[in-house]
Amino acid sequence: MGTRAMPYSATRELTQSIRDRLPEHAQEIFLAAFNNAWKSYARRDPKQLEETAHRIAWAAVKRKYRKDGDHWVAR
Repeated sequence: MGTRAMPYSATRELTQSIRDRLPEHAQEIFLAAFNNAWKSYARRDPKQLEETAHRIAWAAVKRKYRKDGDHWVAR
């Protein structure tokens, strides 16, 4: 996970592994949560900011999706 200079503007900018693993709707949830966290925690150092935003984004996805084997499915 490298340091991002800014939030994502579209799901196509998410990492390949996120795009490969998550259904489209879950990607949209991830993107929205990541960007919101990025704005909320903007005063943190860049590495900590990215890690925090990713943790929050995954938590948001996990509220609506669960992993079933190798696939993420809606709850």
